[in-house]
Amino acid sequence: MRDAITPIIDERTVSSLCPICLKVIAARVFQEGEMIMIKKRCEEHGDFKDVYWSDAALYRRFMRYWFDGSGIEGSSQTRQGCPFDCGICENHRTTTLLANIDITNRCNLSCPVCFADAGDGASEPTMSQIRAMMQILRNQRPVPCHAIQFSGGEPTMRADLPEILKLAREMGFAQIQLATNGLKFAASLDLCRYLVRSGLTTVYLQFDGVTPKVYKEMRGKNLLPIKRQAIENLRAAGQMSTVLVPTLVKGVNDHQVGDIIRFASQNLDVVKGVNFQPVSFTGRIDQEERGEKRITIPDVVALLEDQTGNQITREDFYPIPFVAPISSLIAAVTGSPQSTFTVHPCCGAATYVYFFDRRMIPITRFLDVEGLLEKVKEEIIDFDGSKVSKLRMNGKILKELPKFMDDSRAPGDLNITRLLLNVLRSGTWDSLAKFHVKTLFLGMMHFQDLYNMDLERVQRCGIHYALPDGKIVPFCSYNNVQRSR
Repeated sequence: MRDAITPIIDERTVSSLCPICLKVIAARVFQEGEMIMIKKRCEEHGDFKDVYWSDAALYRRFMRYWFDGSGIEGSSQTRQGCPFDCGICENHRTTTLLANIDITNRCNLSCPVCFADAGDGASEPTMSQIRAMMQILRNQRPVPCHAIQFSGGEPTMRADLPEILKLAREMGFAQIQLATNGLKFAASLDLCRYLVRSGLTTVYLQFDGVTPKVYKEMRGKNLLPIKRQAIENLRAAGQMSTVLVPTLVKGVNDHQVGDIIRFASQNLDVVKGVNFQPVSFTGRIDQEERGEKRITIPDVVALLEDQTGNQITREDFYPIPFVAPISSLIAAVTGSPQSTFTVHPCCGAATYVYFFDRRMIPITRFLDVEGLLEKVKEEIIDFDGSKVSKLRMNGKILKELPKFMDDSRAPGDLNITRLLLNVLRSGTWDSLAKFHVKTLFLGMMHFQDLYNMDLERVQRCGIHYALPDGKIVPFCSYNNVQRSR
């Protein structure tokens, strides 16, 4: 991995797509007032302009954390150019951090904001195709895919879902996730128990707010009681890793981001994360409403500041590639290649929050995360691969780790030093799970649509779809181009 700090300039040119004909065209990313905009022109269909990132200062801060990954070995050669050669093509810079497999197009809802435009059609891969797709993911080099998410449509519509989960476990996936609206989980405790026994590790639960009105507008009916019952059934089934996934639409549910986090804190034994997803104008949503309903990651951060009384602030969030040096460190310590989060800085943001005495305390308040990561990068640069160098690097980082901690400012009896020492020493899923026990993960992922598309982001995407024809396709490329084809 190469740390390639990108110069921050007021304007740059990227490749994008015409929203009408999908032709690759140049786009200008530039500052306008306090916002970063994207503007492009198709000779046939005219000019298009949209918000790229709604906070120029935060954009500059995030773009400091730019890392180039090495991609996937044996990727396909380019012929038509990005994004039409996805397979994944040789221009791609990030391995598969999370693989999606749509196991059905059927759905028991018809949501106005569905980016997959899921319906009643019985379009779904066979079990043998699913096995083949998972094998391709596990065969990836230099790092096999460790995390898989089954999606759709609504994946619980498949009667053989338990067999699919068991197969994923047998094939060695460490993280086995399910993206669901929760209707069937709410209806059957037995189903919850069966799926947990079959290998389900994490539930990505659609959760748009804490009042009936939000669900009526976004999902067509009041689903709040169903969401609550789904969580209760998951709790009873022993499923202790649920992530709430709100699709955020300006003017609809953006006033509830703070309440959603408070709801999560009240169910911390089951809910381990909230992953906000600003709406993407693809699929079923009315694209004419972009100007009215567009919301970006900086907007969500600002809403969190306002709705938590600044208990959570923009300074607590970092872009996804910020943690890339940790992967390099664990690879050096364990001697095994690791999944490295070399995605585009504008794709997502995250932090961890502790709850103590009704207060939200981000991890940044008692951990100097920037200082720690700089120390890690410094030691990795001097690492030459030898056993002696490994022991020296490992020992020095572990010895100096407490310098970046302030356990006196940590909530309650939390010993953050001990928790992070265990993570860095072992680098195992188990150690990370113990870290999560006392924290709530707060994440944001803004998937692109044809109006704000930056192909530079596509080439660094870490969330990939595995398809029945053997191809591996980046998330935003698939949902904007390949899915419709």
